Amino acid sequence: MINQLIPKIKKEISIIKSENELMNLKSKYLGKKGELTSYTNSIKDLSIEEKKIQGPIINSIKKEVESLIATKLNSLKRSLIDKKLAEEKIDITLPSKGTSYGSTHPISQVSSEIVEIFTQFGFETFEGPEIESDYYNFEALNIPKDHPARDMQDTFYLNEGSLLRTHTSPMQVRIMEANRPPIKIISPGKVYRCDSDVTHTPMFHQIEGLLVDKSVTFANLKGILNEFISRFFGSDIKTRFRPSYFPFTEPSAELDIEWKDKSGKKTWMEVLGCGMVNPKVFASVGYDAKEFNGLAFGMGVERLSMIKFGITDIRYFYQNDLKFLKQF
Repeated sequence: MINQLIPKIKKEISIIKSENELMNLKSKYLGKKGELTSYTNSIKDLSIEEKKIQGPIINSIKKEVESLIATKLNSLKRSLIDKKLAEEKIDITLPSKGTSYGSTHPISQVSSEIVEIFTQFGFETFEGPEIESDYYNFEALNIPKDHPARDMQDTFYLNEGSLLRTHTSPMQVRIMEANRPPIKIISPGKVYRCDSDVTHTPMFHQIEGLLVDKSVTFANLKGILNEFISRFFGSDIKTRFRPSYFPFTEPSAELDIEWKDKSGKKTWMEVLGCGMVNPKVFASVGYDAKEFNGLAFGMGVERLSMIKFGITDIRYFYQNDLKFLKQF
């Protein structure tokens, strides 16, 4: 009876198609209550002579069954891998889907363009701390604690009198404190104000410029800024300077450009503020206002970007929408 076990098992194994079925067969013959196990357990009831004969036969059959099961298991695993490989086969002769490349953010692009233009004018670039003291952000720029100009800006105040700078003008004071004229610098960077709508965000970017020397005039200021506008927006752009008020410049002005809206209608748009450095600012850094004159200007990078690219909502710059960003 036991001699017929191997052919029987071979036949059953040949039709098995899954690992689960194979484990059931293994349990059927080699489990605790398996058929082959019962033969092994029955040896104890045989005589010594019969044990010597039947023992090796049963052990040989058991090893062969284990080998058959192991071979089948390997075959099933290989078949499974082959099937998966066939399903996931890649045709390398097909054309690729293409690669998506990243690009510089439009704000970074415009900032770099502005810095490059003023570098060509001979301005050096200096960056400063975004966390400032009240003195550098306000008082040294002729904005004392009771000055109404503080109402123009809603400030993020921090601990111990520090704050998030509301403009990059503090760098002008820091540079003048550490250097004697001539000075010709621009200061790009992030600034912060409590404001948020389609044209304002709590964080935005400014680039401010300062030129201090003997015999600097408002004509120098107009010449520099008109040339900047010509290079940035195009040589056919008309400009005008309107009187304005800034506590750190006197006289002060706002620069407008003539720009076409989406309908093609021409309109004047304010793009930056400027003026001659207020003598009180010179006094805070120890400069003699009778010996030196200075011009200063400041512009919002987002505003210039919105005008140049025709963007109607400043928040688009910071929504991480790839469809929007890929246009640049």
